[in-house]
Amino acid sequence: MKFTLSWLKDHLDTEASLDEFLYALTDLGLEVEEVIDPGAKLAPFTLAKVLHAEKHPDADKLRVCNVLTDEGEKTIVCGAPNARAGITVVLCKPGDYVPGIDVTLGVGKIRGVESHGMMASERELELSDEHNGIIELPSGEVGERFVDWLAENRPEAVDPVIDIAITPNRPDALGVRGVARDLAARGLGKLKPLEVEPVPGGFDSPISVTIDPALKDKGCPLFAGRVIRGVKNGPSPEWLQKRLEAIGLRPISALVDITNYFTYDLNRPLHVFDAAKVAGGALRIEPAKGGEEFLALDGKTYTIREGQMVICDDTGVESLAGIMGGEISGATDETVDVFLESAYWDPITIAATGRALKINSDARYRFERGVDPEFTLPGLELATQMVLDLCGGEASNVVMDGAVPDTARAYRLDPARVISLVGMDIPEATQRATLEALGFTLTGDMAAPPSWRPDVLGEADLVEEVARIASLTKLQGKPMARETVGVPKAVLTPMQVREKTARRTIAALGYNECVTYSFIDAKSAALFGGGSEPTRVDNPISSEMTHLRPDLLAGLLQAAARNQARGFADLALFEVGPAFSGGEPGDQHIQAAGLLVGSAGPRDPWGSRRPVDVYDAKADAEAVLAALGAPARAQVGRDVAGWWHPGRSGRIALGPNALAVFGEVHPKVLREMGVKGPAVAFTIWVENLPFPKKKGATRPALQISDLQAVERDFAFVMDAQVEALKAVNAALGADKALIDSVSVFDQFSGAKAEEQMGAGKKSIALTVRLQPRDKTLTDAEIEAVSAKIIDKVTKATGGSLRG
Repeated sequence: MKFTLSWLKDHLDTEASLDEFLYALTDLGLEVEEVIDPGAKLAPFTLAKVLHAEKHPDADKLRVCNVLTDEGEKTIVCGAPNARAGITVVLCKPGDYVPGIDVTLGVGKIRGVESHGMMASERELELSDEHNGIIELPSGEVGERFVDWLAENRPEAVDPVIDIAITPNRPDALGVRGVARDLAARGLGKLKPLEVEPVPGGFDSPISVTIDPALKDKGCPLFAGRVIRGVKNGPSPEWLQKRLEAIGLRPISALVDITNYFTYDLNRPLHVFDAAKVAGGALRIEPAKGGEEFLALDGKTYTIREGQMVICDDTGVESLAGIMGGEISGATDETVDVFLESAYWDPITIAATGRALKINSDARYRFERGVDPEFTLPGLELATQMVLDLCGGEASNVVMDGAVPDTARAYRLDPARVISLVGMDIPEATQRATLEALGFTLTGDMAAPPSWRPDVLGEADLVEEVARIASLTKLQGKPMARETVGVPKAVLTPMQVREKTARRTIAALGYNECVTYSFIDAKSAALFGGGSEPTRVDNPISSEMTHLRPDLLAGLLQAAARNQARGFADLALFEVGPAFSGGEPGDQHIQAAGLLVGSAGPRDPWGSRRPVDVYDAKADAEAVLAALGAPARAQVGRDVAGWWHPGRSGRIALGPNALAVFGEVHPKVLREMGVKGPAVAFTIWVENLPFPKKKGATRPALQISDLQAVERDFAFVMDAQVEALKAVNAALGADKALIDSVSVFDQFSGAKAEEQMGAGKKSIALTVRLQPRDKTLTDAEIEAVSAKIIDKVTKATGGSLRG
């Protein structure tokens, strides 16, 4: 959005400087992107007077001039045909930069005569394309700054142009008056009143307007216009042309320039039809049938799609509603009678049509963001008056169909919310004055937004407006007040604490954290039990991210494959994040997964380097579970999913509740994912761990027994197919209060074992640690516990105590 400083002052009575405006605009949220100040490049130049001029002795077309400057008389060689004694000129001194010729002047000799500067033409100072002679000023004092002379005699020549960025929620700022309103509310001046006097019609409009009933709700709620006959179209006044040129628009004709002026001045796009070219005496707003060819004002022909909103007469489409007019019915220099149109168009409809046809215009840019619906008719009256003033003619009565849409709404103004939402203490009187300055209507504690602010949709928006005008730069950092004295309440939820603990623990184990997408390709998802229709993404960002990931290992293995392709063979990667078993909200769960690939250590002279194995993954999984507070007596089973190696993996669980799984990744999965093994991993279901029954900020007391522990060893003979885990779990259950730990320290199996114990048999040796709490154990008590252990193990395994 571009405008000049003088244009802004047409709406704002102010004495503020340009720098004050620029700072305030950015601070108000209307960020200044560029400022073009013509006066800045003209600041060095001063006025001088030619005292004497004579022909150069060695050049017919050059003249040697004696010029009076603020530094005394100087000799300047000039080739301009109008260089003569008695004229006031613009002097460029040695050392000055001349923008039109991109040269920094110096003292030079021209055909043997020393020249101290130059007398400039308008093109050399980039004031115009005039270069037939040097500038002759009708007035001015020697030594006066040229920029000051221009400000007094030709202010448009040094009028700064300001370019601001408009966010999509501020359509009101797409007009100069909307910008001026914000600055007035900030206190940089007073908004001038906008007087709207209805233009009386002298006759009934020969052109009628109608809106298709299907479009009145969503399309075009209001369409109005009038015929102005007897106009004389031609070049617009110089002030209007200069204003449009300053913002980058090419002046075309008075009628077209007026519509462009209102688009930028008051954010009211308009359109003029040549009334003689409107067939049938009627304009209809209706949905297109589809396939119509339309020659637009940009010279391009568009094929309109079915249902798109158009303005038609009896011959066909005359305008693409709210976006661009047609070439056939456009106003020309021969136009005598015009139909001036002002309408309100539905933003969504305009945006959809513009995007579909790929047409960009100032009208579309504004209508799709939302112009002021209540200004539709006042804008028509103001534009009619300007047409009559600049082009003459006589206006008809206004014809219209539809009505102004109702935008009335009100929200409660709570002055205390400015403190709670923004942290600024602004008096209530100031808040109310701010909203009134922005056009809000206040009734009691209710604030009704103006029709030009469609973005205000709640109480928080009122707070935003107050804070924005007051300036968020005044916001001061303060420590947050504590509600109570002592330890503050926890901010993180228990699950957030678990996730944080899991990350810190796995990182402390030497893993590097990965953050991968929650989406993977269907083939990879299928390897981990996913890839089903409920987890398919309807609008994936790429063909490799079509499904929600069923397990974090999929992303970690892909990351490992990419790293191996770049020469990194030994990897320790982990991630904590969501995985998905389905497409519903309850099908999401949090996992913590780690992956080890390659070797467990660097190469060294002692040969300690070895491949990672299942016990590395098991140890790390148990360390994380311990950090998360999992019970120490969880069971390990072999019931694992198909992407784990069936004989080298395990599941850690509390009864039916699975806590984690660990082991080698199945070779088939590694092959499909492009990972070179060995690769071991673990996955922890963070949400499955039971929370402590007692909740408190303090840790439980550390319980350490000072009584001597007792260890007893047991060897059992059992079938070779029986898992040692059954024996361990059975021994642990013999006396949960007294038995501290059970571990396997020896296994005797194979041919020699079968020779001694029988075919299909093996021996498992357990060490059981008994830790008394109250008193030292007696031999009888130890024997009683040992008997329980033997009984439990023999019943669970079907074996017997080895003799």
